[in-house]
Amino acid sequence: MRIAKSDSVLLMIDIQEKLYPHMENKEALRQKVSTLLEGGKALGVPLLAARQYPQGLGATIEEFRPYFTDYYDKMTFSCCGNENLTGKLQATKCKNVIIAGIEAHICVLQTVVDLKALGYLPVVVADAVSSRNHHDYEFALRRMEYEGAILTTVESILFELCGQAGSDVFKTISRLIK
Repeated sequence: MRIAKSDSVLLMIDIQEKLYPHMENKEALRQKVSTLLEGGKALGVPLLAARQYPQGLGATIEEFRPYFTDYYDKMTFSCCGNENLTGKLQATKCKNVIIAGIEAHICVLQTVVDLKALGYLPVVVADAVSSRNHHDYEFALRRMEYEGAILTTVESILFELCGQAGSDVFKTISRLIK
């Protein structure tokens, strides 16, 4: 099964000012998420952002703010606890929810489980997801895969969404990956 851009949205989870500094390999995470967002924008994939309790954990980190006009704030760990977000997903008629964010073993995992229960295919971009420690990250990926998520990487998903070489979008994606 191919993941098509026409059936997909990209969801960034909780990359916020007070959480991000504590993530394992945070600079690699920032670079991968930046590439994913820029590629998603170039491909015309809808970009959604969720924030966990922004009054306490802060806003989305400054670098990623220009990609979003709306934020889906939540108190539940799962993004699916926000009815506006689940309503937005229903309105887009997407099948695939491409996921980047933190923390893998808490909010990302619980979102994946709930998205699957709601009939979506969660596509977890493993190199654009992190936790504070590697142990939690590894077990979270295993659990997400067990629950039916597709695991991928930034490069793989962007080229899959692009579909073919030769276009201006392909050239943009190629430049982003290098």
